[in-house]
Amino acid sequence: MKKVLAILSEYGYWGIELVGAFNKLEAAGYQVDFMTPAGQLPEALPPSYDTTYVDPPLGICVTTKQHEKDVKEFIAKNKTAHPLNLKEYIPERPYYCVPDFLRRLECYYATVKESTEKLAGEYAALLLVGGSGPIIDMVNNQRLHELILGFYRKNLPIAGICYGVASLVFARDFNERKSILKGKHVTGHCIEYDYHEGTGFLHTDFSIGPPPYALEYMLADAVGPEGQYHGNFGKETSVILDYPFLTARSLQCSYEFGDVFVEMLENGLKRYGW
Repeated sequence: MKKVLAILSEYGYWGIELVGAFNKLEAAGYQVDFMTPAGQLPEALPPSYDTTYVDPPLGICVTTKQHEKDVKEFIAKNKTAHPLNLKEYIPERPYYCVPDFLRRLECYYATVKESTEKLAGEYAALLLVGGSGPIIDMVNNQRLHELILGFYRKNLPIAGICYGVASLVFARDFNERKSILKGKHVTGHCIEYDYHEGTGFLHTDFSIGPPPYALEYMLADAVGPEGQYHGNFGKETSVILDYPFLTARSLQCSYEFGDVFVEMLENGLKRYGW
């Protein structure tokens, strides 16, 4: 089972947030397969391999020469050219108002169970890659929530970085509706690092102001008083492992995130960063 399933947005992922982990996993002998919400080609956001891009909250160029090199080399290999299609594995949950709702719901749950058990049996871990794109097609994607829950129920590692972490907040059993992060230690974008305006996406003719949610507040509420959100503002990186969840704040954490990911998979590391 030296395979990892990486979920990428079709509206732009941050290059090094995938490649930092990908290179570490590949060096450790893991095959990384890619899946997108509708099976469309995922693309790295141009600023993620542009060394002149200035991050507004930080006021500095955040894309290093090494990031540019690693991301461009990865893009040249064309490894994400034929991603799996999430829609082909997880159906849409039926609306209550549809005819024969109960039978459809029973069929839905049976299909979800079969698909998630198959994927959780094939892959050793799930990777949720960040960037602005996930805001559109990953964070509140009911199909992705079911996939996350499938790995969670098998106690398999689930790793998220940047806005990929936000998907974990909403991945809840539809009947129980309780956070799977309750009581856990996690990290993610803190308020100080959030954008005020200009969040953009690929393949759209629009950009929005700030992200439509404050990830720090959502994570802090999701973990509850028994857990803890760690923003680690002022520290260069923030990577937290509270098994089965490995979370990383942003692009600066990418290489460390990859190292901890491998250590978790290869040596059974269960706790890191807190």
